[in-house]
Amino acid sequence: MGHIAATGLIDCDIHPAVPGMKALLPYFDAHWQEVIDARGVDGLDLAYYPPNAPISARPDWRVAGRKAGSALADLQSQALDAFGISRGILNCLYGGPAMYSADLSAAICRATNAWVAAEWLDKDDRLRASIVIPVQNTELAVDEIERWAPDRRFVQILVLGAHESLLGHREHWPIYRAAEKHGLPIAIHAGSAMRHAPTANGWPSTLYEEHCSFALTFQSQLLSLIAEGVFTKFPALRVVLLESGISWLPSFFWRGTKMWRGMRKEIPWVDASPAAIVRDRVRFSLQTWDLPQDPTQLDQLIEQIDADDIFLFSTDYPHWRFDGDDPTRGLPPALLSKALRETPLATYPRLKETV
Repeated sequence: MGHIAATGLIDCDIHPAVPGMKALLPYFDAHWQEVIDARGVDGLDLAYYPPNAPISARPDWRVAGRKAGSALADLQSQALDAFGISRGILNCLYGGPAMYSADLSAAICRATNAWVAAEWLDKDDRLRASIVIPVQNTELAVDEIERWAPDRRFVQILVLGAHESLLGHREHWPIYRAAEKHGLPIAIHAGSAMRHAPTANGWPSTLYEEHCSFALTFQSQLLSLIAEGVFTKFPALRVVLLESGISWLPSFFWRGTKMWRGMRKEIPWVDASPAAIVRDRVRFSLQTWDLPQDPTQLDQLIEQIDADDIFLFSTDYPHWRFDGDDPTRGLPPALLSKALRETPLATYPRLKETV
């Protein structure tokens, strides 16, 4: 495999769909194959909405008889070739991170990573992937990172947005230590292990409410990482927010910085404003991007965020986030010039390597 092409997009959020547990079974050891079969474990998609919901896949990306995004040939023609993608990062949203049993969670994560390596990475050298881990058990999570980090095709570590506890808590720090050691960003993706209600007032009644409230989950996780001192303790660690949107950033910057100035004695290890920390250490995918209809409002939003090098191009394939062949519609050219390649290459050093 040669160096990355001088041109071509880098897609930071592509979702290969596990066709079903039968596809993963060869990647479990004999014990877990027996357990999976005896328990009838299946249907563990964590795409955060039902597979048949319209937003789960564009109509022109659906293929009769199989899940959208579950076949390599579909991904190659519909995403890689169609958009001119030279590198695509696979983020597999399957059930391992959500299992209550830490051992079962680790087994499914291990099988998922092995399946991604064998069925996707081995078959198209444009593809890279994220390591999925059992966050509910730090020791097992670190084991999984150490198992796959030597494979340079894995370029980041993937966690769901909502877990049993906030991600800044010290119980998770060994994960960040391992990530920093291997130069792997931590990617927080929209989704939930369903341990807690997604709102501060309990469970919503509709999928619509759940989707709208997830911006609050990203904010709470980002604030936790800042306030607990993760960015201070691990100065080389990068964090990527996938499908978080960005319209909440100006108010987050304003409130976070104002409160930090007033209460910084409580968190003396936070030695820079939250806005400065985010601009320096956190990156955001473009899909799904909550763009205003008025282009002048977008200009104002970008001006308030005051950073044009924190965005990562993504299609969110095969989920339905845009029509046609232009996932960048409406974005300023100056921003795009960095988001398409420059910022992804700076965020993921492994993308520049030969393998």
